Amino acid sequence: MRVISGLRKGHKLKTPKGINVRPTEDKTKESLFNILGHIDEDSIILDGFGGSGSIGIEFLSRGAKLCYFVDNSMDSINIIKENLAHTKLIDKSVVLKSDIMVAIRNFGEKKLEFNYIYIDPPFFKEGFICKILKKIDEDGILAENGLIIIEHEKELELEDVLYNFNKRDLRRYGNKSLSFYRKKQ
Repeated sequence: MRVISGLRKGHKLKTPKGINVRPTEDKTKESLFNILGHIDEDSIILDGFGGSGSIGIEFLSRGAKLCYFVDNSMDSINIIKENLAHTKLIDKSVVLKSDIMVAIRNFGEKKLEFNYIYIDPPFFKEGFICKILKKIDEDGILAENGLIIIEHEKELELEDVLYNFNKRDLRRYGNKSLSFYRKKQ
Protein backbone atom coordinates (compact mmCIF):
# COMPACT_ATOMS: atom_id res chain seq x y z
CA MET A 1 0.00 0.00 0.00
CA ARG A 2 1.26 3.45 -0.92
CA VAL A 3 0.36 7.11 -1.31
CA ILE A 4 -0.80 7.47 -4.90
CA SER A 5 -0.46 11.19 -5.63
CA GLY A 6 0.36 14.61 -4.25
CA LEU A 7 3.06 15.80 -1.88
CA ARG A 8 3.82 12.34 -0.46
CA LYS A 9 3.39 10.31 -3.66
CA GLY A 10 5.11 6.91 -3.53
CA HIS A 11 5.49 6.71 0.28
CA LYS A 12 4.78 3.16 1.41
CA LEU A 13 2.25 2.71 4.21
CA LYS A 14 2.04 0.03 6.88
CA THR A 15 -1.21 -1.82 7.48
CA PRO A 16 -2.56 -3.32 10.71
CA LYS A 17 -2.63 -7.10 10.95
CA GLY A 18 -5.75 -9.13 11.59
CA ILE A 19 -8.88 -10.54 10.02
CA ASN A 20 -10.94 -7.39 10.74
CA VAL A 21 -8.69 -5.17 8.62
CA ARG A 22 -9.53 -4.73 4.94
CA PRO A 23 -7.27 -2.01 3.51
CA THR A 24 -8.67 -0.14 0.53
CA GLU A 25 -6.76 -1.41 -2.49
CA ASP A 26 -4.62 1.08 -4.42
CA LYS A 27 -6.74 0.58 -7.55
CA THR A 28 -9.94 1.46 -5.67
CA LYS A 29 -8.27 4.39 -3.95
CA GLU A 30 -6.96 5.72 -7.25
CA SER A 31 -10.43 5.45 -8.82
CA LEU A 32 -11.96 7.24 -5.82
CA PHE A 33 -9.61 10.19 -6.11
CA ASN A 34 -10.06 10.35 -9.88
CA ILE A 35 -13.81 10.71 -9.22
CA LEU A 36 -13.26 13.39 -6.55
CA GLY A 37 -10.80 15.40 -8.64
CA HIS A 38 -9.24 18.49 -7.05
CA ILE A 39 -9.21 18.54 -3.23
CA ASP A 40 -9.61 22.10 -1.95
CA GLU A 41 -6.85 23.21 0.43
CA ASP A 42 -9.44 24.27 3.02
CA SER A 43 -11.01 20.80 3.14
CA ILE A 44 -11.45 19.10 6.49
CA ILE A 45 -11.68 15.32 6.33
CA LEU A 46 -13.06 12.61 8.61
CA ASP A 47 -11.52 9.18 8.03
CA GLY A 48 -13.79 6.97 10.12
CA PHE A 49 -12.57 3.40 10.74
CA GLY A 50 -9.09 4.70 9.87
CA GLY A 51 -7.29 1.33 9.77
CA SER A 52 -3.93 2.29 8.27
CA GLY A 53 -4.93 5.91 7.64
CA SER A 54 -4.43 5.38 3.93
CA ILE A 55 -7.50 7.33 2.78
CA GLY A 56 -6.98 10.32 5.07
CA ILE A 57 -3.28 10.43 4.21
CA GLU A 58 -4.18 10.45 0.51
CA PHE A 59 -6.50 13.44 1.12
CA LEU A 60 -3.71 15.25 2.99
CA SER A 61 -1.13 14.42 0.32
CA ARG A 62 -3.48 15.96 -2.25
CA GLY A 63 -3.72 19.21 -0.30
CA ALA A 64 -6.49 18.89 2.31
CA LYS A 65 -6.07 21.19 5.31
CA LEU A 66 -6.77 18.74 8.15
CA CYS A 67 -7.85 15.14 8.69
CA TYR A 68 -9.42 13.52 11.74
CA PHE A 69 -8.66 9.80 11.94
CA VAL A 70 -10.99 7.69 14.11
CA ASP A 71 -10.56 4.03 14.98
CA ASN A 72 -11.40 1.95 18.05
CA SER A 73 -8.37 -0.37 17.71
CA MET A 74 -5.15 0.63 19.44
CA ASP A 75 -3.19 -1.36 16.82
CA SER A 76 -4.76 0.75 14.06
CA ILE A 77 -4.18 3.99 15.98
CA ASN A 78 -0.48 3.12 16.34
CA ILE A 79 -0.17 2.28 12.61
CA ILE A 80 -1.95 5.51 11.63
CA LYS A 81 0.48 7.52 13.77
CA GLU A 82 3.47 5.66 12.28
CA ASN A 83 2.21 6.31 8.74
CA LEU A 84 1.58 9.98 9.52
CA ALA A 85 5.09 10.35 10.96
CA HIS A 86 6.59 8.55 7.95
CA THR A 87 4.73 10.83 5.50
CA LYS A 88 5.41 13.92 7.65
CA LEU A 89 1.69 14.75 7.81
CA ILE A 90 1.19 14.46 11.58
CA ASP A 91 0.87 18.25 11.95
CA LYS A 92 -2.23 18.20 9.70
CA SER A 93 -3.89 15.37 11.64
CA VAL A 94 -5.94 14.56 14.70
CA VAL A 95 -5.89 10.85 15.64
CA LEU A 96 -8.61 9.62 18.00
CA LYS A 97 -9.10 6.20 19.56
CA SER A 98 -12.87 6.16 19.79
CA ASP A 99 -16.08 4.45 18.82
CA ILE A 100 -17.33 6.18 15.66
CA MET A 101 -20.73 7.05 17.17
CA VAL A 102 -19.12 8.70 20.19
CA ALA A 103 -16.71 10.59 17.93
CA ILE A 104 -19.56 11.89 15.74
CA ARG A 105 -21.45 13.09 18.83
CA ASN A 106 -18.32 14.88 20.10
CA PHE A 107 -17.73 16.51 16.70
CA GLY A 108 -21.35 17.71 16.69
CA GLU A 109 -20.99 19.17 20.19
CA LYS A 110 -17.87 21.05 19.01
CA LYS A 111 -19.72 22.24 15.87
CA LEU A 112 -17.12 20.63 13.60
CA GLU A 113 -18.12 20.21 9.98
CA PHE A 114 -16.37 18.03 7.44
CA ASN A 115 -16.07 18.53 3.68
CA TYR A 116 -15.46 14.80 3.17
CA ILE A 117 -16.50 11.95 5.45
CA TYR A 118 -15.06 8.56 4.48
CA ILE A 119 -16.44 5.56 6.31
CA ASP A 120 -15.41 1.96 5.83
CA PRO A 121 -17.24 0.07 8.59
CA PRO A 122 -16.85 -3.66 9.19
CA PHE A 123 -18.60 -5.52 6.39
CA PHE A 124 -21.78 -7.48 7.05
CA LYS A 125 -22.79 -5.50 10.13
CA GLU A 126 -26.49 -5.24 9.34
CA GLY A 127 -27.87 -1.71 9.58
CA PHE A 128 -24.64 -0.18 10.87
CA ILE A 129 -24.14 2.19 7.93
CA CYS A 130 -27.67 3.53 8.35
CA LYS A 131 -27.06 4.17 12.04
CA ILE A 132 -23.86 6.08 11.19
CA LEU A 133 -25.62 8.20 8.55
CA LYS A 134 -28.45 8.96 10.96
CA LYS A 135 -25.91 10.10 13.57
CA ILE A 136 -24.06 12.26 11.00
CA ASP A 137 -27.40 13.88 10.10
CA GLU A 138 -28.53 14.38 13.72
CA ASP A 139 -25.23 15.92 14.79
CA GLY A 140 -24.85 18.05 11.65
CA ILE A 141 -21.18 17.30 10.95
CA LEU A 142 -21.33 17.34 7.13
CA ALA A 143 -20.55 20.74 5.60
CA GLU A 144 -23.14 22.27 3.29
CA ASN A 145 -21.56 20.99 0.06
CA GLY A 146 -19.82 18.08 1.77
CA LEU A 147 -19.65 14.51 0.55
CA ILE A 148 -20.02 11.22 2.42
CA ILE A 149 -18.17 8.29 0.86
CA ILE A 150 -19.04 4.80 2.09
CA GLU A 151 -16.97 1.74 1.27
CA HIS A 152 -19.09 -1.38 1.66
CA GLU A 153 -19.59 -4.93 0.45
CA LYS A 154 -20.88 -5.15 -3.12
CA GLU A 155 -23.93 -7.18 -2.02
CA LEU A 156 -25.21 -4.36 0.20
CA GLU A 157 -27.71 -2.17 -1.63
CA LEU A 158 -28.00 1.22 0.08
CA GLU A 159 -31.15 3.29 -0.44
CA ASP A 160 -31.06 6.32 -2.75
CA VAL A 161 -32.29 8.51 0.11
CA LEU A 162 -31.07 7.96 3.66
CA TYR A 163 -32.16 10.54 6.24
CA ASN A 164 -31.17 13.97 4.91
CA PHE A 165 -28.81 12.54 2.25
CA ASN A 166 -29.24 11.64 -1.43
CA LYS A 167 -27.08 9.05 -3.14
CA ARG A 168 -25.17 10.78 -5.95
CA ASP A 169 -23.12 7.90 -7.30
CA LEU A 170 -22.33 4.21 -6.86
CA ARG A 171 -19.18 2.47 -8.10
CA ARG A 172 -18.28 -1.21 -7.86
CA TYR A 173 -14.73 -2.57 -7.58
CA GLY A 174 -14.45 -6.34 -7.26
CA ASN A 175 -16.24 -7.34 -4.06
CA LYS A 176 -16.47 -3.73 -2.78
CA SER A 177 -18.63 -0.74 -3.63
CA LEU A 178 -18.31 2.98 -3.03
CA SER A 179 -21.52 4.93 -2.43
CA PHE A 180 -21.48 8.74 -2.48
CA TYR A 181 -24.03 10.87 -0.57
CA ARG A 182 -24.69 14.59 -0.31
CA LYS A 183 -27.21 16.59 1.69
CA LYS A 184 -30.62 16.97 0.07
CA GLN A 185 -30.87 20.26 -1.81
